[in-house]
Amino acid sequence: MTLPPSSRDGSQLRAIFYMCLATVLLFPLLNATVKFLGEGFTVWQIIWVRSMIHLGVMLALCAPGYGLIQVFKTTRPVLQITRAALQTGAMYFFMSALISLPLATVTSITFTAAFMVVMLSIPMLGERVGIRRWAAVLVGFIGAIIIIRPSSDIEIKPALLALGAALCYALFQILTRKLAPHDDTRVTAVYTVLVTLVVATGIAPFNMSWPDDTTTWMLFAVLGLIGGVSHFFLIKAYETGEASVLSPFDYGQLVGATLLGYFIWGDFPDGWTWLGIAIIICSGIYIAHRETRRRPV
Repeated sequence: MTLPPSSRDGSQLRAIFYMCLATVLLFPLLNATVKFLGEGFTVWQIIWVRSMIHLGVMLALCAPGYGLIQVFKTTRPVLQITRAALQTGAMYFFMSALISLPLATVTSITFTAAFMVVMLSIPMLGERVGIRRWAAVLVGFIGAIIIIRPSSDIEIKPALLALGAALCYALFQILTRKLAPHDDTRVTAVYTVLVTLVVATGIAPFNMSWPDDTTTWMLFAVLGLIGGVSHFFLIKAYETGEASVLSPFDYGQLVGATLLGYFIWGDFPDGWTWLGIAIIICSGIYIAHRETRRRPV
């Protein structure tokens, strides 16, 4: 059944609102909290506490309308676990880079995941990629090189960790496409954080230092809460709206990241970094546009 134009427009506007809430506000707040906590705690500790609270939030949001038992039932357990493990790797690399580099810089480097998805979709999904998308991939990576440039003040090792996060996230997205026809979105959302919690539980407690003040405990609680709610809004956005409409709004993360980085740590991207960011955004939006086209490119 086709929705009337007014209903369709209303759904798209609601989807854009969900997307902006997640990307412009919640994701930058999440990452800023991680960067702040990273000054006194290990990455695995942060992942562990975040995952515990995040899982509770996802179960509270997903189970009531679907069933507590149902959200753990998957038809593709190996694929679910592999996908979630990649998300865990992406989270670890991203947080590790975030401790040493400005918020906006790490965020912009990880946007190269969009170009990696195009490259990986050929061997893993059997997709055809035309010359224009290949050109966009090349231009996008040039943007990343401009940001990372060895002659700058940016540390190479954390920058490479950010690229590692992008690679893990790209593989994560590829497996998400493979899972889409088989498992409900709520099942996939719960497995994503469940596997991360299991992995972190096997690592974090062996080198654990507990917060010694109420403010830090509150930051950990906020970290898990924002993590769960932000991903819920992201899921709702893609359930309600079209990917071709929503994809460009993902770059809104850079707005929130830049503002928080400046006001909290005094970090502001220089001219070359802004040039690299602009190139990555333009290339990413072009790829998102081409991937929504039905005819071969």
